[in-house]
Amino acid sequence: MKPELLREHIKDCFRATEKPFGVNIPLLRGDSAELIEVTIQEGVKIVFTSAGSPARFIDVLKKNEIRVVHVVSSIKFGLKTEAAGCDAVVGEGVEAGGHNGAEQITTLCLIPQLADVLKIPVIAAGGIADGRGIFAALSLGAEGVQIGTRFAATAESSAHPNYKRRVIEAGDGDTLLAYKKIALVRMLKNDFALRSVKAEEEGWSEEQLKELLGKKRERLGIFEGDETEGEMEAGQGSGLIKEILPVKDLFNKLIAEFIAAKEKICA
Repeated sequence: MKPELLREHIKDCFRATEKPFGVNIPLLRGDSAELIEVTIQEGVKIVFTSAGSPARFIDVLKKNEIRVVHVVSSIKFGLKTEAAGCDAVVGEGVEAGGHNGAEQITTLCLIPQLADVLKIPVIAAGGIADGRGIFAALSLGAEGVQIGTRFAATAESSAHPNYKRRVIEAGDGDTLLAYKKIALVRMLKNDFALRSVKAEEEGWSEEQLKELLGKKRERLGIFEGDETEGEMEAGQGSGLIKEILPVKDLFNKLIAEFIAAKEKICA
């Protein structure tokens, strides 16, 4: 979202609920400072940051009494995030859709290690698509979860119907990791994704790979529904997603699955 579109969505959220909500801002964006300024102006009190250093904005966010949560992919970055003054971290395993850490640590291994060394809360992300995954994450030491792909395939999601269909059709091996040289990305397999992997195997340079990736490739795939040339970012949890549900029904389903998993283990 551009700054003004973000402003519109924030206003919509405030009209829709009195409950707290957050804004996610990837710091690699050239307009990240503008997005943060809009978020402050509109009175949002929770900001999630990723793909960059939160230290760059922590002072202005804290000055405006905003809770800051940063996404990390390793212990090193978790410790840096805590030292920068963030209130919590999201530990994101390599199962997650979209951009991933170069270390490629799985959620199962990352979360307990973060929980062991950090004093601030850890939120688990990556490969969590049902109540069993939520229970597992909390068992590993997380105090909450962040779920992406499962909510992208809901009735209210603004993703294109083609994208949602591809997610629920996906099996256990239907995502791949590409662009290890420039920006590790997990996406659904399609012609573009397979060409990207082949280019890497052939030794293309960073400049050539950036040219192949181009700009707004993820918009082409996720929001415009181009199943051939679009970058359809999705996590390995896609294999667990079999239907498109309204968000309310999905929450009820997640809670019921969580309780069933807890009761099974406790028994």
